[in-house]
Amino acid sequence: MNGKHFRKAALGVALGACIASMAPMAMAQSVTGSVVGRANPGEVITINNTQTGLTRQVTVGADGNYRLAQLPVGSYTVQAQGGNPIPVTVAVGSATTVNLAAGDATTMAAVQVVGTTVSNLVDVTSTETSLNISTEELARLPVDRDLASVALLAPGVTKGNSAFGGLSFSGSSVAENAFYINGLNVTDFYNRNGFSQAPFAFYQEFQVKTGGYSVEFGRTTGGVVNAIAKSGGNEFKAGAELTLEPRGWQANGDDHYFDGERYLTTSRDNYQTNKLDVWASGPLIKDRLFFFALYETRDYSPTNTDDEGASITRTESDDGFWGGTLDWYVTDNNILSLMAFSDKNSAVGREYSYDYETSRTGAFSNEIYSDTGGDNWALSWTSNFTSNLSMKLMYGENERNSFNRSQLDLECNRVVAANGVPTPAGYRLGCSTNSTVFDRNDLREQGRADFEWSLGDHLLRFGYDHEVNTSEHNQYYAGPGALYYNVYLGSSIPNPPGGTVPAGYSGYVRARRNEISGNFESTNAAYYLEDNWSVTDNLVLNLGIRNESFDNKDAAGNSYIKMDDMWAPRFGFAWDMRGDGSTKLFGNVGRYFLPVANVINIKQAGGLLDERTYYAFDGWEVRELNGNQYLFPRLGPQVGTVDVSQGDGTVGDLRSEVDRDMDPVYQDEAILGFQSMLNEVWSWGVRGIYRRLNNAIDDMEISATGKCGEAGYVGWVMANPGEQVTVWGDTDCDGTMGWVNVDTSKEGWALYDEDGNYLGQRGWEKPKRTYKAVELQLDRAWDQKWAFNASYTWSKSEGNAEGPVNSDTNFGDTGRTENFDDPWVNLNGYGPLANDREHQLKLRGTYAITDSWQVAATLDAQSGGPITGFGVGNPYDAQSYHSYYICVQGCDSGDISERVYELSERGGYGRLPWTYNVGTSVTWLHSFGDTDLSVKFAVYNLLNQQKKIRVDQDLQTSIGMDPDDASQPDLNEFFNVGTSFQAPRYAQLVVSLKF
Repeated sequence: MNGKHFRKAALGVALGACIASMAPMAMAQSVTGSVVGRANPGEVITINNTQTGLTRQVTVGADGNYRLAQLPVGSYTVQAQGGNPIPVTVAVGSATTVNLAAGDATTMAAVQVVGTTVSNLVDVTSTETSLNISTEELARLPVDRDLASVALLAPGVTKGNSAFGGLSFSGSSVAENAFYINGLNVTDFYNRNGFSQAPFAFYQEFQVKTGGYSVEFGRTTGGVVNAIAKSGGNEFKAGAELTLEPRGWQANGDDHYFDGERYLTTSRDNYQTNKLDVWASGPLIKDRLFFFALYETRDYSPTNTDDEGASITRTESDDGFWGGTLDWYVTDNNILSLMAFSDKNSAVGREYSYDYETSRTGAFSNEIYSDTGGDNWALSWTSNFTSNLSMKLMYGENERNSFNRSQLDLECNRVVAANGVPTPAGYRLGCSTNSTVFDRNDLREQGRADFEWSLGDHLLRFGYDHEVNTSEHNQYYAGPGALYYNVYLGSSIPNPPGGTVPAGYSGYVRARRNEISGNFESTNAAYYLEDNWSVTDNLVLNLGIRNESFDNKDAAGNSYIKMDDMWAPRFGFAWDMRGDGSTKLFGNVGRYFLPVANVINIKQAGGLLDERTYYAFDGWEVRELNGNQYLFPRLGPQVGTVDVSQGDGTVGDLRSEVDRDMDPVYQDEAILGFQSMLNEVWSWGVRGIYRRLNNAIDDMEISATGKCGEAGYVGWVMANPGEQVTVWGDTDCDGTMGWVNVDTSKEGWALYDEDGNYLGQRGWEKPKRTYKAVELQLDRAWDQKWAFNASYTWSKSEGNAEGPVNSDTNFGDTGRTENFDDPWVNLNGYGPLANDREHQLKLRGTYAITDSWQVAATLDAQSGGPITGFGVGNPYDAQSYHSYYICVQGCDSGDISERVYELSERGGYGRLPWTYNVGTSVTWLHSFGDTDLSVKFAVYNLLNQQKKIRVDQDLQTSIGMDPDDASQPDLNEFFNVGTSFQAPRYAQLVVSLKF
């Protein structure tokens, strides 16, 4: 190929590759990629994988187009007949364009060629928004070595509530995302917050989808993280990677005080991590059978004190990790691949008494055990039947175990005191920090089939995927009677059964039992069809439809929440505005559905016992066990009756507990974006996003019906708040049972006066959540000298429902929040939501001082979330869940009509402070013949910022007047006091050796 044709080919590569900030059109399961383009009709195009020897050919069609599909990720060369090979990189989800036809690509103005790398900053075929980043790029940056840290590089992605963990994508809650490794769904399906992970050295490439993704992806209204494991080639390779995070490289956390008293002790918390990854890859049979294998030895040893600094726990965890891939190229058009790994881990914590003032460790008190993880594998078969038709089949299993217990589970109850409850100095609460004996084994069995069929200007993609998610579950509280004791201040019981604390007592104790066991299964299935239509050479339309079905079953295996025929249409376009690949306008609209988490099956359809008994708090008594003294609450007279409204230990008639015609949770999204190259290495872009959550599934107490009033009491029902609900109930107000319709937008909650007389009914406000954002990006591609990326996101996340969890009030059971328990919980609660971060600025960059020395830095700066002052009452009845009302007068009156309330608006108490997280690194590179050495020293949270990231948002915890000033309402003195803070500065050394 002469120079002119090489320049044309290089430009073609540049216009289609996605090596920088935006990923192109997704391929099947986004595990493979493809190469497409234009060439002379009838020419034979050959592609060759330089690592595995895989070779494929395709004949250019009469229209001048060609396509090579289902290519494993890696480095290739592509050439036309009689031409020179052009190097290309196929990335996950990429449709790399290489135009080889005479007359195409006549200028090199928008292309940079460095060695064998051709980089492009605008992909004119993409209709979705995502970040593609390789482990090679991440190795140059101070990015911690886990999937969450990679995802946080993408615009609009933030950390979730510190109590829950997880990630929030574009305003969605932490329970709405999906995570994949080599096409295997590894998302936690019990609570949908968390995922299975592998060591960083196991991965090759990452794709973070933040919006507009293809119909092949579903069961998420947040974002998608798609990771690809490494694989072997024809050259034997091996390596080792050592990661060190010593205790001495960590700054001390700050202790936190209120009115001179320490309430949060973190200065003695620290950890040490040592990891050694050893890996090898290569051919078992040249050009045909390849392997990659990795083993990680690890030693993680954290030390933590309790909040009071009265006990200290030293934990050891040293289980290894194994994982690998096996790829058999049966022929160049048929590939069998296996990916497997085990992330099983056991931790043992030894707990001791502790003297904070002298820093002395006392007597041993307990040993705590925690087992997590499981075995995971996926087997896939890829076939290219013809140059226009390909198929991929996959079956895999994802296992997640969770087993927590301690030596003192039979002898020690967990005791917790709310903020402000006075406790004698020098004693700890209770004799164990382990509250729940928890044993659960979650197993996902996943199968799917994906097809691609190229028909002229149309690329048809269609497929089917199916998951069976099974949870074996057993849990109960530790200690005698399996009781968990919570101590509160206040004169009234805030939840049913209600009641007033007797005179002479300043608070109350809740003794709670919570037990459940069983085997629970959910089945999720979907099929999809998508047409990627090249209307012209400059315009691509993406037309897709996905049909979902969800089936949640009770412990007996019977379906009780079943939803199907959920149609999710999605439409996108990408317009190459100048026709030279340098500027594009793109957009998409679509619908996305979210399944019901298995925690719902377990807690509603598994015979949950949730028994709550309330007593007056009669002070503390000092007890002793194993030489350690501890505090235990003295129980005064019982207040009210025993409350089993949340679960009496039996599985009732589920027809009365689940809306027969329940609609799924779904979200609509619209995106419009623009991206343009400034020169051969710089590009910029802007994107507008609108998301609207249209529905919610949550538990609500239906205490009346339109026909029978209070006599039609149904109970706790999983349903769509604010919508028509159909449940099994009293049809004729005489005990005759049948299907009853309740319009919960205007009825369903019984109202009573102070004498208990029935007044009528009230309905619920419909759930609302909207996310509006504008994202700006500036990107400079790596040219062996330096690279830079900047993004700024302005956003507003508003509504009266965060999603299936409540971060601000710490309700983490997905789909069983407090938000719709009665109509008052979110009445007039519209405002900024917990994950609202109005401003986000993210910077990352690398500079090569010499060939051997690189420096890099990252910045993640964001404004704080909203602060709400929650109350527990309302102006309309005596119910006392969280609310947006504060009692300000007459709060001690038993006559609710004499109580005066004020609205406490969502976000009405300002914002948490801005947080700034700066990371820096310096890397030394050196080669010894065929051996490459890399030494990277990174510092995270360089400025040692320890800003508040969570505060106590309970302004009023019980309804009453201040016992010290009867003219003032009783307010929580700990309101707006910090309960969680940024982790302090720490450093990390990574030494990598490859040969």
